[in-house]
Amino acid sequence: MKNVVRQLRGARDLSQADLGAALGVSRQTVNSIETGRYLPSLPLAIAIARFFGTTVEEVFDVDS
Repeated sequence: MKNVVRQLRGARDLSQADLGAALGVSRQTVNSIETGRYLPSLPLAIAIARFFGTTVEEVFDVDS
């Protein structure tokens, strides 16, 4: 599943560690989500979307 987490994070000038700390996950988890190797749980996907002030559908491309 494709996502725009890296782009959103970059637009706010956040490191993977910064985002991970804000979400309560590791930097490695953020990296795995960004590269598509890990699909976040629904609560984590919602937390990511809320953190960036957007919707889950705008962060994660469910059609890919």
